[in-house]
Amino acid sequence: MGAGQRSDKSAEARSEWSDYAVLVVDDEAGMRSFLQRAFSARGCAVEVVESAEAAAMLLADAHFDVIVLDIALPGKAGIAWLRELRAGAFSGDVVLITAFADMETAIDALRAGAADFILKPFRVDQIINSLARCFERGRLTRENYVLRREVAGLAGGTEGLVSQSQALRQVWSLIKRVAPTPTTVLIQGESGVGKELAARALHQMSARAERPFVPVNCAAVSAELIESELFGHVKGAFTGASESRSGLFTYANGGTLFLDEIGELPLALQTKLLRALEEQRVRPVGSTKEIPVDVRVVAATNRDLRIEVAAGRFRQDLFYRLEVLTVTIPPLRQRTDDIVPLAEHFNGQLAARLGLPPLPITPEVAARLVGYAWPGNARELRNFIERALILGHFPVEAPAALGGEVLPLTLAEVERRHMEAVLRQCDGNKTRAAELLGVSRKTLERKCAEWATDAA
Repeated sequence: MGAGQRSDKSAEARSEWSDYAVLVVDDEAGMRSFLQRAFSARGCAVEVVESAEAAAMLLADAHFDVIVLDIALPGKAGIAWLRELRAGAFSGDVVLITAFADMETAIDALRAGAADFILKPFRVDQIINSLARCFERGRLTRENYVLRREVAGLAGGTEGLVSQSQALRQVWSLIKRVAPTPTTVLIQGESGVGKELAARALHQMSARAERPFVPVNCAAVSAELIESELFGHVKGAFTGASESRSGLFTYANGGTLFLDEIGELPLALQTKLLRALEEQRVRPVGSTKEIPVDVRVVAATNRDLRIEVAAGRFRQDLFYRLEVLTVTIPPLRQRTDDIVPLAEHFNGQLAARLGLPPLPITPEVAARLVGYAWPGNARELRNFIERALILGHFPVEAPAALGGEVLPLTLAEVERRHMEAVLRQCDGNKTRAAELLGVSRKTLERKCAEWATDAA
């Protein structure tokens, strides 16, 4: 093996655990040094202390994914401290090590909540494999939790990013510019305009894209439970808290936490959220200790937070902290160029999902779609398309019968927007577009020439 290959393997080993932190608690200096070298060689951050008391002080100021804990310690014993950890806010794994053990000790260790139990002397691969299992279990637990939340929220989501209007293109241009920065972003817009899509785009275009994106609808969680949902809680913190649980800030560590409908947060919790944003630390309900976190917060609201601040329903200092940069997504009625392309997108997407043939969006259907105000925005349009697919046709009276303002567009304007949408769908191929529209290529070219003259 050449020097270059050895260097590559060494670098790979050093980066293997670069996202993790380990705390070693052992009263033997030789063991502390041995474990520190073994773990550091794989890239993780390592702290070593000689007692449970010293470890508790360190844990109050830093986050650790795994604790390697000796049972026989001066002062507080390892198993006794493990029980305290499990009763408190620590949610990571604990690997117990000892030179003196019997069956009773092993059973006590497992009952206290140890992830593994290793007898000294041990080989380096034994402890490395034990930590690897802990890291993998922690990763899967976080991913499982995040995925369950995402699956639960899919039914209410607005999928797809379709932007033909100049107004929305400016919004996405701003999102692309701010995404790589760590800046807190406030997204404003009516319900159904796609605020979560914008938040996901911010996450995917950032350096945090490989870490979790954790959405939470603040309006969907009761005022009594929202603090625990965000920050976690310790066992016995309130009625029903039978075990400790991490909060969404912890699950989003290294990634992005999306706080939808943030205007619904109770005032008391707004104070705690401001502290978490300022200090990047959270305190689980019922705990006296704070947990450091590295989270980018993206918030969204369909309210005017300035009005909420003036009315005393939203803290001014939190508003200013969130309003580092504001992204405002205009409603669908203000970007009618997006209506037909968005309808075509939902038509194809939902038809595939439902196992049904897509419905033709004729000029008459397009006229009704564009002429309706869509007070529920893209979400309402998506639901309308889904209902039409299930029925097998676009209802003759819809969407005007759904209620709401009908926009005063001329038939010529509706015709133009529909033809332009079909041209975009065909990537500018006028022959194919004319076939889909049921007109001659010459007619389509004449229309395009007229529109170009009007624009000039």
